[in-house]
Amino acid sequence: MQKTLPRSFGLGLKAFFIIVLMLLLWIPLLFIDHLVGERQNLQRDVISDIAKSTSQSQLITGPVLVLPYRKIERQWKTLDDGSRIQEQHRVHGRLYFLPDRFNYRGHFATEQLNRGIYQARLYKNEGHLSGHFALPAHFGIAEHFADYQFEQPFLAIGISDVRGIRNTVEAYINKSGEPKQDLLFEPGSGEPGLGSGIHAPLPDLEQDGSAQHFDFVINLDLQGTSRFQINPVGRESTAMLESNWPHPSFFGNFLPVSREITDKGFKAHWQTNFFATNMEERLLSFLRNCAEKNGSGCVSYDYNGYARSDFHQQSFGVNFIEPVDQYRKTDRAIKYGLLFIGLTFAVFFLFEVLKRLAIHPMQYAMVGFALALFYLLLLSLSEHIGFLPAYLTSAGACVLLIGIYVSGVLASLKRGLALSGLLLALYALLYALLGAEDYALLIGSILVFGLLAAVMLLTRKLDWYAFSRRED
Repeated sequence: MQKTLPRSFGLGLKAFFIIVLMLLLWIPLLFIDHLVGERQNLQRDVISDIAKSTSQSQLITGPVLVLPYRKIERQWKTLDDGSRIQEQHRVHGRLYFLPDRFNYRGHFATEQLNRGIYQARLYKNEGHLSGHFALPAHFGIAEHFADYQFEQPFLAIGISDVRGIRNTVEAYINKSGEPKQDLLFEPGSGEPGLGSGIHAPLPDLEQDGSAQHFDFVINLDLQGTSRFQINPVGRESTAMLESNWPHPSFFGNFLPVSREITDKGFKAHWQTNFFATNMEERLLSFLRNCAEKNGSGCVSYDYNGYARSDFHQQSFGVNFIEPVDQYRKTDRAIKYGLLFIGLTFAVFFLFEVLKRLAIHPMQYAMVGFALALFYLLLLSLSEHIGFLPAYLTSAGACVLLIGIYVSGVLASLKRGLALSGLLLALYALLYALLGAEDYALLIGSILVFGLLAAVMLLTRKLDWYAFSRRED
């Protein structure tokens, strides 16, 4: 015979217990959320270790033309007898010139490196740098040009992780009216402000004070992990990046002026100029200050290998991100956990009220723990089979378990199936919330309002006083 609610356990006390139980179930949810954070940190550590053993993210700065010089400086010195003499001494310094035009073209092929259950995204890049240098008359020196004695100039390119260089760098310059001259690059940027990299001695420049022009072409193939970026060093800079990776994330102070993303890859085009970047003033100031410090502390990197200096912040590039981050989605699902459990308990409570049933608090607790276990199953399975299969498997297992259990509690297979159907609908709505980041708040608000409206309509004619006074 069907049980009814005992008088000794009123609706008010039952509702209070349900609220307390929901708060207690928040404890295992917090534990699982903490576990998600630990697994996510472990994943970052593994990716970092893979990057350290291969090559990290890559940042290209340059080429920069560096012209070392020695200069005679004269000073008047007053002697004790009041007479004055002129003293001379030599000082060393460097002049820096950035390209008038800078163009970069890069083609990226990506591959996946595995370590246990974790993966890192490795790319191999075929890069082509080209452009034009226009050196001003007297190298821009306004006065006392004859006091300068110039040493051999060189082209310097900063590369954040030189372990990723995959080829013998091929390059040449082409002065107007002269045959092409091959350049031989050597290890080290030769310029403290650019950090690690490569440099190539240039043929001696004309020192008669005339303006000079030449083009350059450099083929530089790099390997890196996760991220690639470029400093737009040209007065006019353009970059064209393309890859077989269909999930790019563009970043930096300058986003592509055009992009094309398909399931076969992406193409993106950037264009900047000195008016927008102020790169010439930033970079030259940085290099001069760095030279005064003899390179001490000039270039620093964060734990991901990203440069922190001011002029590096003008860079742009692409992240080769994974399309599905199971940890981030699991973490978002847990944030809806208390709401999800509350909605399930509300449906359970409605069955109790409308069908005049007696459901023991322990039975509420069993259903609540099954709902909490869903998130642990989701986390563990998603590391091995991906988020969507893990979600379907975890949700299906929990719905099946709760459906069988509730069929016995409610003494009706039909009621158990009805509750299982409602749970399936809730899991479907939760998945929609996870996939719609921009509309998650809107969907969640409409969902809560709709369920509240349903409860109010279903119980609008219920005499709560009479119901709570019912005898066994």
